[in-house]
Amino acid sequence: MVANILKTLGEHKLVSIVRGVEEKAAIEIAEALYQGGIRAIEITMNTTGALRMIEKVKDSFGDKMMVGAGTVLDSENAVNAITAGADFILSPTLSLRVIEACNRYSKLAVPGVLTPTEILTAWEAGAQLVKVFPARVLGPKYIKDIKGPLPQVEIMPVGGVSLENASDFMKNGAYALGIGTALVNPEWTSKGEFDKVKKAAEAFVSALKL
Repeated sequence: MVANILKTLGEHKLVSIVRGVEEKAAIEIAEALYQGGIRAIEITMNTTGALRMIEKVKDSFGDKMMVGAGTVLDSENAVNAITAGADFILSPTLSLRVIEACNRYSKLAVPGVLTPTEILTAWEAGAQLVKVFPARVLGPKYIKDIKGPLPQVEIMPVGGVSLENASDFMKNGAYALGIGTALVNPEWTSKGEFDKVKKAAEAFVSALKL
């Protein structure tokens, strides 16, 4: 199951990070992203109603949309998100207990890392995909540098990924990209401007020629 989740993320490349939006907008956001070509969404746990949003989106889209839980800081929240239907679990930091919980339930763990030591530690603990965060600090070429000595580790840059640098991250060896307000801006969704979400999704898909 973990292999299938990883494969799907690798095929579609783009993960839309949804943070700070209203719970009632969850389905409309997911629908706009889907229409724009996005097939993976991450709902952060510090968003009000996150677990209900995960459940709603997963129930509505099923296997058509991979649903992840983001900003997961401990194993308890990881299990809660998995129970709600999350396919993958993302953290801003490296937590071995979160990785262990994901492995126990056959879900993909995507821990937040930055240094080579953290990256290898995560991989040795069973994380098949790591989240380099914040990616804006070191830029696209850092991914290529890391893949030199650690080619076995798949990397998803998060934090500072934009329409302007997305293709550069991919060319330098990124497996997938996590994108926040450049795809889902709470200002748009609060005004019901879901067409902007769709157009942003289309732009990213086009930039990567997916």
